[in-house]
Amino acid sequence: MSAVLTPRVAVRAMARCDLDAVSRIETASYPFPWTRGIFQDCMRVGYRCHVLDFDRAVAGYCVVSHALDEAHLLNLCIHPERRREGLALLLLEHLVREAQLGSADRLFLEVRPSNVAAVALYERSGFRAIGRRPGYYPADEGREDAIVMVRHL
Repeated sequence: MSAVLTPRVAVRAMARCDLDAVSRIETASYPFPWTRGIFQDCMRVGYRCHVLDFDRAVAGYCVVSHALDEAHLLNLCIHPERRREGLALLLLEHLVREAQLGSADRLFLEVRPSNVAAVALYERSGFRAIGRRPGYYPADEGREDAIVMVRHL
């Protein structure tokens, strides 16, 4: 008989000591990553910044702004080595619950159409496309549009 150990997964508030790990994940994930300073500024102005720990190591993060009855998901990312394990969905469900507790009626986000996995995740989670932002994202060859999505809470 052998013991099966399940990994410890927890979502918690992002701390300054997490910024190096968050920046490494961001840089490994995107060709035009946010800087460490952007994450610091998000924490400083009071955005809801969280990390997802997987066996006590930062495996993902999210940044959400709240204003009145709306929330806006600004960034959600999982470490490339931890993708396809359900962690993005877990983190998304956490931030949706938090938005609901914060009295948000709607949660908005933008996503690259080329990020097929993210679009599918958001659609499975109840988000629907409501528009496009032309040239929203930098791209290797110019700019890429963003799909604007909303989930009514």
